[in-house]
Amino acid sequence: MSTGSRRQALVEAAFHCVAARGFEGLRLREVAKEVGIDHSTVHHYFPTKEDLVAAVVDHATRQFWKTMPPQPSAAATIKHHLAVLADMIRTRPELFAVLRELDLRAARDARIREIVASNERGWHDALREVLAQAAPGADAKATADLVISVARGVSLAPDLAPAVFAQLELLLDLTD
Repeated sequence: MSTGSRRQALVEAAFHCVAARGFEGLRLREVAKEVGIDHSTVHHYFPTKEDLVAAVVDHATRQFWKTMPPQPSAAATIKHHLAVLADMIRTRPELFAVLRELDLRAARDARIREIVASNERGWHDALREVLAQAAPGADAKATADLVISVARGVSLAPDLAPAVFAQLELLLDLTD
């Protein structure tokens, strides 16, 4: 196994551990065991547990990077994004469990808070830019905040995601 693939395997093992047991249940020994290495070897790839957590943040947030590909119109781009979010929330609850854990951890950990905020700024900026075109009468910043807040909230009740995002689409009046 190459260094890059072992590093990724460690990140994915830690991701699954956090999804199942939260950050308080993240144990380097268990992560190493899942990957099939000695626990002391983890430090070769991640000098500290916080470095591994930072990699988990990156892994989790990276999964959203391609959720808003350009569509024929800005309104169609937002509609597509909302549909993808609804589907992700419904079909990938472990991802949103990790994101909720990250939000909780960020409240207590400045380093994690900055990593999460940096990644969220990228999402917020992309949303704001497209929303400014899709809903020119709306406050694009506040609307981007609304979309992000709705995604966070509905992730607690994944089966509601399609209906909630459909309603949000109607409220935003996303007509082409």
